[in-house]
Amino acid sequence: MHAPVSARLSADFNKLWTAAAVSNVGDGVTMVAGPLLMASITDNPALIAGAVFAQQLPWLLFALISGAFVDRLDRRRLVVAVNLVRAAALTGLTVTVATGTVTIAVIYAVLFLLGIGETLADTAMGALLPAVVPPEKLPSANARLYATFTIGNQFVAKPLGAWLFVVSAAVPFGLDALTFAVAAALLSGIRPVPGPVEPQPRRSLRLDIVEGVRWLWRHRLLRTLALSMGLGNVAFGAAFAVFVLYCRQRLGLSDVEFGFLLTAFAVGGLFGSTIATRATALFGSAALLRAGLVVEVVTHAILAVTTEPWVAATVLVVFSVHAVVWGITVASVRQRAVPSHLRGRVGSVYGLLDLGGAALGSLVGGMLATTWTITTPFWIAAVVMGAVTVLVWRPMGAAAG
Repeated sequence: MHAPVSARLSADFNKLWTAAAVSNVGDGVTMVAGPLLMASITDNPALIAGAVFAQQLPWLLFALISGAFVDRLDRRRLVVAVNLVRAAALTGLTVTVATGTVTIAVIYAVLFLLGIGETLADTAMGALLPAVVPPEKLPSANARLYATFTIGNQFVAKPLGAWLFVVSAAVPFGLDALTFAVAAALLSGIRPVPGPVEPQPRRSLRLDIVEGVRWLWRHRLLRTLALSMGLGNVAFGAAFAVFVLYCRQRLGLSDVEFGFLLTAFAVGGLFGSTIATRATALFGSAALLRAGLVVEVVTHAILAVTTEPWVAATVLVVFSVHAVVWGITVASVRQRAVPSHLRGRVGSVYGLLDLGGAALGSLVGGMLATTWTITTPFWIAAVVMGAVTVLVWRPMGAAAG
């Protein structure tokens, strides 16, 4: 039996891990309550997908700039400050929901602000982890973080968020605000780490950004993974931007049942976090990454066809196993390969392709569902991922080895 990861890692990692655990619960609650709030105001697929797009748009607009600042500033203090701002924004949303004054514009504005915070905090957290965890323990640390995300964000938070929304629409957002404040307090207790940038004349942001882009482009493995997942997330974002309407109209689920269906992601994600390291050793990263691409094609195709909730749940379990295994593999490779002074910028380029692709997909998905049917985005996502699989099959094998 393996010893708990926390027993083998530093006290600073435990603080970082606990902060992630707390904020993951809040994020998961909002991830369910947000679409339900939008669906309670409008049944227009484009407007509902627009809320997803509003939170993801900052990755297209600010990801590269945020990465440059992450490599210039104290990463620990940056995450603390961003979490406090996000707590304040969610507190404002909570008040408007509680007083019945919330509007679509208010929701969009708050989600956009949260998205800006994500470009800074997520990039900084990814760059901060290697400073508190030895390189040989990064896979274990990432597995622990992914397992925590799965349990807190999906197992606990999804049904909790749906239930809290039914009880009172404002409560889920107030809870999320509180979790950001608690996470900020925990992260402020991490010991300061050496600055990522050596003392030298400050260059322009443009030159810093170009350096990060150029480094990623020259790294064959990370370039292949980033481009593959960027295109994959366009497909995923298009399909899942209207998932709440898909569950209501196609599967016939209630709001609470919608929350429970989302826990299917947690079942697969938790399993994926426990097998990722051993699966990579057994099958090799190339085989796992290729299999993941096939899983994405099959996932979209089956969801486009089925009307049975149990079939959808089964598919989501398998999909989330792939997503977590892929995420742990890629995160560990990137954290080991990228020099400390470039982690923010390279991570931001990856985030731009990854989450920026999801943002574009969300925008497209809403328009597709409005123009045709609720399953159209899933059909198109299956075709797109099929093409991606064919295009990167050989390079993926050669790159991952």
